[in-house]
Amino acid sequence: MPHEARTIPEMVERAGLAYAGRVAIEDGDREIGFLELHTAARDSARAFLAAGLEKGDRFAIWAPNVWEWIVAALGGQLAGGVLVPVNTRFKAAEARYVLERSRARLLFTVEGFLDTDYVTMLSASGPVAGVGNGRGPVPGLEDLRRVVILRGDEPDGTEPWADFVARGAPIESGEVDARSNSVRPDDVSDILFTSGTTGNPKGVMTCHGQNLRAYGAWSEVVGLREGDRYLIVNPFFHAFGYKAGWLSSIMRGATVLPHQVFDVAQVLARIPKDRVSVLPGPPALYQTILAHPDLDASDLSSLRLAVTGAAAIPVELVERMRDRLGFETVITGYGLTETCGIATMCRYDDDPETIARTSGRAIPDVSVRVIDDAGTEVPRGRPGEIVVRGYNVMAGYFEDPEETAATIDGDGWLHTGDIGVMDERGYIRITDRKKDMFIMGGFNCYPAEIENLMLANESLVQVAVIGVPDERMGEVGHAFVVLRPGTEMDPGELVAWCRENMANYKVPRYVTFVDALPTNATGKVQKFVLRERVGGDG
Repeated sequence: MPHEARTIPEMVERAGLAYAGRVAIEDGDREIGFLELHTAARDSARAFLAAGLEKGDRFAIWAPNVWEWIVAALGGQLAGGVLVPVNTRFKAAEARYVLERSRARLLFTVEGFLDTDYVTMLSASGPVAGVGNGRGPVPGLEDLRRVVILRGDEPDGTEPWADFVARGAPIESGEVDARSNSVRPDDVSDILFTSGTTGNPKGVMTCHGQNLRAYGAWSEVVGLREGDRYLIVNPFFHAFGYKAGWLSSIMRGATVLPHQVFDVAQVLARIPKDRVSVLPGPPALYQTILAHPDLDASDLSSLRLAVTGAAAIPVELVERMRDRLGFETVITGYGLTETCGIATMCRYDDDPETIARTSGRAIPDVSVRVIDDAGTEVPRGRPGEIVVRGYNVMAGYFEDPEETAATIDGDGWLHTGDIGVMDERGYIRITDRKKDMFIMGGFNCYPAEIENLMLANESLVQVAVIGVPDERMGEVGHAFVVLRPGTEMDPGELVAWCRENMANYKVPRYVTFVDALPTNATGKVQKFVLRERVGGDG
């Protein structure tokens, strides 16, 4: 079966045969069957070989969710290359850092997405802008030899996707076979760069075998199945959109429906039109849909499966996702880029309280513990740092053995930096990032816990809490709040409600009402933006 394959080239070939009569990708007017996808991936691999890609070379994709993204990624991986996804929200300096750090040989991108010309922006950036080295299409990026435009106009020095693929035609089938057959389960398949919240982004290396094993388990637990129609709103550059998205879909025979930019009205229109059955996303995605004025007029009868992230969510949200949105299955999970994106998951038959309050238990053959600062496992019900050990732990940070050694200890435990509590069943509840915790008057305050408590107030749609300095208490909470449409409330009223519903030390001392919270492309709140907004003074 495709999900039992040990490398991505092997998986794509098996899926082509197993699901030959099904549609693999629908993107606008473009429809690609599973057998056609295998052929397209091989044609793409031919082009990579013609371009001189050697086994282990890195290639980058800086583009939104489009079918070409998948075919380029698969082609490079069939050719033994290592995929480096680039965040579509990155500015030139951020993208340049990833391309330089990974020494990517090829870049696949677009021009004109969200009015952004990526190549033009990249070429004009940096201290070496305009100083060619005679070796590549982007000044200063010495390792980058070719820029391919998946969609949009082609700036000078670049080539369109169709021309790139056509250049591979002379490559014999046997050459593709030889290269794809040389790929081993422990070869690196991708390098995903961390968000860089604690310094420069680090390149997380994961391998073919561990990714397929992890998302075989993920697909089994969530119940992704042949014939599902999966609207992938989560960006392909992130593990949620890539590994839990199109990679899992290909393994299981589900149809990929790429979606470029989340817009509630567009998603509500696509669900009946495209008969969407699977719609994963962060909690904010479902909260936004539930708050939309056109919800009652929308046909959501095709929806079956929802999967959301580690953020604590109200039990009421899970119940409303089932009752109002019609999901048969709602599952929460937890993982990091360093664990292939997955470590723990709820199960389909867990009760709503477990799904809302926890991030599940360890996936099969993976160990999860909660430890204190001395590295000793703490009693169940006590908070500590979550550590993970198993086949899903990364191969390491790219060319950074010191950071790798600081993250994975001598016994193979990956230290996540997340604070959590494990119950008697082995289910974990994430309380916060170590770095996000603040201390008020000697009490440890975990923003995620406070946010969850505040979301019990039905007037609130979203909440983000940060710690800000306070002369008397050391630090206090500052809450940024999005109110439900048509609701009015003043800060004092909300603070008073909080005093009635949580311990005093958890009550935010400051409240700011906002139209929307700043989020990254995966829907996670960017708390550093909120800290910059208050200037650290509340």
